[in-house]
Amino acid sequence: MELWNGFSCENFEFEGHAATVVFPEEGKSTGGLVLKTEYQHHFPEAAEIPLLSLGYHVCFIQNDNRFGQREDLDRKARFVRFLQEKYGLRKKCVPVGFSCGGMIALYFAERYPELVSCLYIDAPVVNFMSWPCDFGRSSEKPYLDEILPALGLKSLAELLAYRAMPLDKIPSLVEKKIPLVMASGDSDTAVPYHENGIFVERAYKDAQLPIEVYIKPGGDHHPHGLADPTPVVEFILRHDR
Repeated sequence: MELWNGFSCENFEFEGHAATVVFPEEGKSTGGLVLKTEYQHHFPEAAEIPLLSLGYHVCFIQNDNRFGQREDLDRKARFVRFLQEKYGLRKKCVPVGFSCGGMIALYFAERYPELVSCLYIDAPVVNFMSWPCDFGRSSEKPYLDEILPALGLKSLAELLAYRAMPLDKIPSLVEKKIPLVMASGDSDTAVPYHENGIFVERAYKDAQLPIEVYIKPGGDHHPHGLADPTPVVEFILRHDR
């Protein structure tokens, strides 16, 4: 058994993709499961480590790309079901995603609401016109050479007409009524909140759905997470059932 941030973990392959499950201390399992959707080792103090300490399992499976395509989402669903059965975990998990991982978490919840109790997203990519196209305030260079092949597109013109970005999935996600907690910096130069996460916030508040939003004054894209993760952890504990 290996260690991940002081907790026992198992690394293995699932359907040809690198996968990890991290275990809480022996005898402390609550049956809860966190699904880290991308960037496995980034900022675990934001949610995974506190939740492991409270008896959660944490899992991750490698994506083919970071744009939340159907093959990756479907594999994640099979992976979650596999872990639930193997370890006797709850029937719903908590997707946790930062940046592109936030995008993947939104896609996953919209496609598999029966597997999701609540969401934690941080500085999520929601609007491809903001990132990776850089048509707004983002200071990032455009990542067209990455996103176009990932989506099976050939040109910027095709991307402009693409209608399956996270922004387009928000109405369907709202129908699922999945509680959501979100954090972001108000000075994010990579994925500006008012070009991305704000659309999720507005839709949830208009629908009067459970949502908490934490905007960090002066915060850039990194670091993800709150200085004190307690509000995020408490939100998850209230809604993960």
